[in-house]
Amino acid sequence: MNLSGRNVQRAAVYVFHDPNKIVDRYVPVFLAELKRFTAHLLVVVNGEVNDEGKALLESVADDILIRPNEGYDITGYKKGIERIGWKNLKQYDELILVNSTLYGPIYPFDEMFKTMSRKKVDFWGITKHHKVDFDVFGTCKYGYVPEHIQSSFLVIRKPMLTGIFFRRRWEQLPEIHSYGEAIGFFEVIFTKEANEAGFKSAVYVDTDDLEGYTRYPLMMMSDELIINRKCPVMKQKSFSQNYYDIITDTIGNATADTFEHIRNNTDYDVNLIWDNILRTSNMDDIKKEMHLNYILPRDQMLEKQETYPAPYRPAEGKKRVALMMHLYYPDLVDYMLDYARRMPEDADLIVSSPNKETLRIFEEKTKGMKFGKIIALPMGNRGRDVSAVLVALKPYINDYRYICFVHDKKTVQTKPYANGRGFAYKCMECNLGSRTYIENIIETFERNPRLGMLMPPSPNHGNFYQIVGQEWASNYTNTLALGYKLKLNVNINPNKEPITPLGTMFWFRPEALRTLIDYPWTYEDFPKEPNGWDGTLLHAVERIYGFVVQHEGYYPAWVMHDHFASMEVTNLAFDLRELNTALLPKYPTGNLFDMTKTLRERMTLTWGSPRIAGLKMAFPNLPPFVKKCGKKAYHIYNKLRGR
Repeated sequence: MNLSGRNVQRAAVYVFHDPNKIVDRYVPVFLAELKRFTAHLLVVVNGEVNDEGKALLESVADDILIRPNEGYDITGYKKGIERIGWKNLKQYDELILVNSTLYGPIYPFDEMFKTMSRKKVDFWGITKHHKVDFDVFGTCKYGYVPEHIQSSFLVIRKPMLTGIFFRRRWEQLPEIHSYGEAIGFFEVIFTKEANEAGFKSAVYVDTDDLEGYTRYPLMMMSDELIINRKCPVMKQKSFSQNYYDIITDTIGNATADTFEHIRNNTDYDVNLIWDNILRTSNMDDIKKEMHLNYILPRDQMLEKQETYPAPYRPAEGKKRVALMMHLYYPDLVDYMLDYARRMPEDADLIVSSPNKETLRIFEEKTKGMKFGKIIALPMGNRGRDVSAVLVALKPYINDYRYICFVHDKKTVQTKPYANGRGFAYKCMECNLGSRTYIENIIETFERNPRLGMLMPPSPNHGNFYQIVGQEWASNYTNTLALGYKLKLNVNINPNKEPITPLGTMFWFRPEALRTLIDYPWTYEDFPKEPNGWDGTLLHAVERIYGFVVQHEGYYPAWVMHDHFASMEVTNLAFDLRELNTALLPKYPTGNLFDMTKTLRERMTLTWGSPRIAGLKMAFPNLPPFVKKCGKKAYHIYNKLRGR
């Protein structure tokens, strides 16, 4: 049988599912390439799809089956096979089973089909998962996970396709009620069963030499597979995999290195990936997998690029940059203006303040300063720096391509006051460290059209140490309520860090905050002074910033200059070493996962659950019903979003 050309008769069953009924652009791109090699392309939709998505699928598919979202992709394959019909399948040389968890083709499928046509096998796939000595999901009949071809792309040839083994395998497939059953009842056992029945198999990307390096090459070593072995697909979950899995087995480079290679060395449009992951994944996962941290030179200018990637370029006709400041304390005007002088001379300086004396001092001090324009805005004394952005400064925001927003900061609720001074230093240095650094920030926005916001990392020194791991504080439910009010369609999870500027000082492009800025805020929306120390609308907005950026199709990221980053690395390494020095003698473990697992088990014995333990330690005076409402609100919010 000659399987090398496009004249090979292939049928394909593509199983698609999206909880929000949306078909992102990566799907029709994948299907259009697959269509080149198939005579009949059936798309099986598990669940529902909106009208626009259905039209996209109809533009490439020969047939569409919309069915209840039951049984995961494996049952979708079964229903697709039944839709084509066993009798009709006999006319095809190959049947392709593939699902929507893959991005690609990163490289055209021509070489893959040509290479596999020379393999004398009965079924094949693109990649395989290596053997695991235990049963991860507790659903595999062997009690361990055999080496197997991954079912996200599986090709069955005629001898097997028309035989009794393959048909009986589907007819006897039990009902599948969970992801673990989908894995255990089919994916991890099919290859072994078929091989034992006498059918030969192979994979396009050979990873036998990686046995012992990783059990899951396409996830943990995607850089090796895609860069060096020309694997044509990348897993969707590479951008949302539990980072514990990543850091336990690897140093964490695979997804970021792979993405960079795809962007710089292939014709695949990485905006297809951005569109999908920003809509479906939690920003904390994306940031970790992609290492969205920019360490920029403080004293050396980045080389300007002659051309910049598209789309998502800011509209022409806008001024390049503005510094927007909110000032309250008269004694901090000089401190803030020292940083303001680091802005490029073509920048505008716009300041808001509810304090007349502060505005007077500001206007006096800025006489003769080199800025494009200098504007002083009186404002109401409600909402502080948040209402400054959303009310006072709002009329000016859309006039600029890029904006830096900062405010004077005194943290007097904790002692020593040097703690608060350090927090302010971190915010100001990471935003306005030097004129060269500021130009490098602007250049970074230009080079990365999906970058919507840059911010300092969260504070982690002194009394702010407790913020790491408790970034939500008591602001999860009010942030959810605000997200619902703004109709944000993003993943907000109480167990994930909000990637947002704690301290509310940041760089942004106005397009990335459109939904928040365009909302008709008034000063009366914000609490009267004295403002609460936590749990108010101000604190919800502080945490919603990054989610708004994501909702608009951009990503937020951390930024530091190189001199500050050297200090940050010292502090974080010191923190980790001190924790290990205290914990390892009592809880000797080999990796972070084992350590945290041990500690959580100890906390469960003491408190009932790690989450309740954290809440009780952080907020000992909260009533019990408040401590429980976070998880409930999370489920209600995601139910309203259709998740």
